[in-house]
Amino acid sequence: MTSLEGKTAIVTGSRAGIGLYIAQALVQRGAKVVLTARSDDELREVAKSLGDDRALAVAGDGGDAGHRRAAVAAAVAHFGSLDLLVNNIGGAEGFGVPLVTGDLGAFRRTLDLNLTTTLGWTQAAWHGGLSRRGGSVLNVSSMAGAMTVPNSGGYGIAKAALDHLTRQLAVELAPEVRVNGIAPGVLPTEASTPFIAGREADIAAHYPLARIGLPADVGSAAAFLLSDEASWITGQTLLVEGGRTLFSGPV
Repeated sequence: MTSLEGKTAIVTGSRAGIGLYIAQALVQRGAKVVLTARSDDELREVAKSLGDDRALAVAGDGGDAGHRRAAVAAAVAHFGSLDLLVNNIGGAEGFGVPLVTGDLGAFRRTLDLNLTTTLGWTQAAWHGGLSRRGGSVLNVSSMAGAMTVPNSGGYGIAKAALDHLTRQLAVELAPEVRVNGIAPGVLPTEASTPFIAGREADIAAHYPLARIGLPADVGSAAAFLLSDEASWITGQTLLVEGGRTLFSGPV
């Protein structure tokens, strides 16, 4: 198993879902983590479940620059360093409508949530220690950035732009910091459950590997890219989606 002993990570949006899966994987490999999300009480419970000596909850609005600086400062003060950043905050407004009839305000907010927030966290981590100590950044994208999804264009466009942001930051922050991404397919989260409940077999039929994702799938991929084992990999977004983007169905 990849070792992350001696490393401290901030994992944004880590109360549940993909962020929590990644935080769990990092702790299992020896890292210490600062968890961020809006809900203070729930986040503290997550930190407790990971171990008070391994996890610290810092609740706040990820879009707020003051909260970002506070989380970075807490990582250094509590654990002694900041080495890793996982940008997991994302999402979308305006699902279910075509781009040409959708609300432009929702489109802007989707871009802001996925791009501006990610850049803001990366800036905070860079100025808060990564520029001096070095480290690794991981951006959580989506397979939607590599394919077209009917009536969900805003989300896919935002994630495709995030993949380019990953490449751009990889060049700008090198050689001190590596920047990579993962692009998961469908796996069980709070957000996806309403869409996949009872449909797992139908969804899996569109995946060459014949199943939806598991928490360990994204956790292991994230841990590898953040670790020193990936020391010559930067600017890449790894599709972790069971081959779904390869599937086009019968012609």
